[in-house]
Amino acid sequence: MYDPTRQSELIRFARAGAGSTVIDVYPGDGDWTRLFSDVVGAEGHVYSFVPTEIADVKPDQLDNMRALAKEPGRENVEAVSADLVAMPDVTPPADVLWLHLFYHDLHTALIQAKGATAADFNRVVYEQLKPGGFYVIVDHAAAAAAGTSDTQSLHRIDPVSVRVEVEAAGFVLDAQSTLLANKDDPHSVKVFDASIKGETDRFVYRFVKP
Repeated sequence: MYDPTRQSELIRFARAGAGSTVIDVYPGDGDWTRLFSDVVGAEGHVYSFVPTEIADVKPDQLDNMRALAKEPGRENVEAVSADLVAMPDVTPPADVLWLHLFYHDLHTALIQAKGATAADFNRVVYEQLKPGGFYVIVDHAAAAAAGTSDTQSLHRIDPVSVRVEVEAAGFVLDAQSTLLANKDDPHSVKVFDASIKGETDRFVYRFVKP
């Protein structure tokens, strides 16, 4: 997780606020779900969405999010699960969809096992966001021009490829941030490698649904 200053800056970048409805996709340990819960307040809602593509191999992920939703003060959190492309079945139209270090996985065998592609998911996100809603993506950067070739092996993706894919679904790039950039990342090692773990070069995009 990032230091509090960068956490706050990323939350502001996502444009979530009091009363917002936020979908946190593949919430991991729930840190972002908690942060968004604090920001949206009693009038807002956070859907901690665990794709069944993940829950099938990590069943504790959904259990942990259900436990999080029962924490004191988390009445605005709901843990939900469905196939990626069935997300609208378990979440309402949202103001913000947050995707942290997961977009590259849309190009891996595990996530595509049920047939969903990145293009399919992006179309679902477009349909699920309210007009003017934000699709925020943070991920590990691959080397320039690498495309999607390193998604399986290094868990990285070329930011240019992400932009092309997301814009193809109808989104417009609204802003990007260099907050998590690291020019010293060689982009040639797996993100879990001890030499770079936690310090990878990361891109931050905010797309808007017109």
